[in-house]
Amino acid sequence: MKLAVLTTHPIQYQVPWFRLLARQPGIELTVLFCHLPDANQQGAGFGVEFQWDIPLLEGYAYRLLHNIATTPSVAEFGGCDTPEIATILRDERFDAVIVNGWVVKSCLQALWACRRYRVPCLVRGESNTLRPRAWYKRWIHRVLLSQYSAFLAIGKSNREFYLQNGVDESRIFMTPYGVDNAWFAAQAACHRGNRPALRRQWGIPEDAFVFLFSGKLIPKKRPQDVIRAMAVAGGGVRSRHLLMVGDGELRAECERLAAEVGTAVTFSGFLNQSEMPKAYVAADCLVLPSDNGETWGLVVNEAMACGLPAIVSDQVGCHSDLILPGRTGFIFPCGDVKALAECVAGITKERGKSEPMGQDARIHVAAYSPDAVVRGVLEALCYATETGASE
Repeated sequence: MKLAVLTTHPIQYQVPWFRLLARQPGIELTVLFCHLPDANQQGAGFGVEFQWDIPLLEGYAYRLLHNIATTPSVAEFGGCDTPEIATILRDERFDAVIVNGWVVKSCLQALWACRRYRVPCLVRGESNTLRPRAWYKRWIHRVLLSQYSAFLAIGKSNREFYLQNGVDESRIFMTPYGVDNAWFAAQAACHRGNRPALRRQWGIPEDAFVFLFSGKLIPKKRPQDVIRAMAVAGGGVRSRHLLMVGDGELRAECERLAAEVGTAVTFSGFLNQSEMPKAYVAADCLVLPSDNGETWGLVVNEAMACGLPAIVSDQVGCHSDLILPGRTGFIFPCGDVKALAECVAGITKERGKSEPMGQDARIHVAAYSPDAVVRGVLEALCYATETGASE
């Protein structure tokens, strides 16, 4: 089967299943990238310019499309405009195409080309039922979704989104959002013996219970809520410490707030992918207080693969999949600082439970893997190519 996957740019979370899919017998995979960001574009929202420090273009065949956008970008709908996709699909005669949602114009260009040339088009997006939508947006979604041959669901809420918009459940296949669990677990194991030194490096008391926030310091991630909750929970500087990994527009505001409320915080700044396992090893529990703009929250997968439990808001897309309350972490109402503080105080008080919770988290998140994605993709491809693209 000759398969194309169209996505905006090389994404560290997609590459593991690309490589695995490319090794499947009978699959000839080509990944079509709309854009290769430079360091400045890659760093949009992170507060720093950077390139990922792990290889993202190895282990599978790929092709860079000609992007005619006036201002090329992977962060704006019009930033990826690649009309040549129609010619490529016509000439290359792919048996099926997978598109990464409808986040940029190129995704819709690929869909329209698939419909024109009767090529099955499968979609894997992040939309879920947590974000309220106006009636006209729901109508647009129903019309749009009727054009795809099959749907690759990343989790429970994403699957429910498709069902609520009229997609028959027989057309939905689970391809759970995940990371390279084995890589993160191996890296964490390598660094675990250096935990005291890692803590000293970040000025963290060796006996502190460490909460980790990791992500862009931007409004949708609500980093101030963690700082406030730590202060409300109380307990003194040496009993709890917050490690904030990341940078962004709210960095100065978070530093000011931490000083104002007296929360013990270390701001590490941006850490590249190979450095992240060190932060997970230094910490005892992840906190992700984001609003419904956090359509999944892959940092939770990373943390759990490294053996950490997680406290997440009920608006984070992965909460119903990854958080088993009291076993792999806790869920609190988004924006409720008092409830978050109770979670913080509770897991600190019973700090002996955090390690077995982390072990349960590592076991639970193992099902959210590149292998599971590939299994779902193969099932969906069989369905889509057997039923045809014209339904």
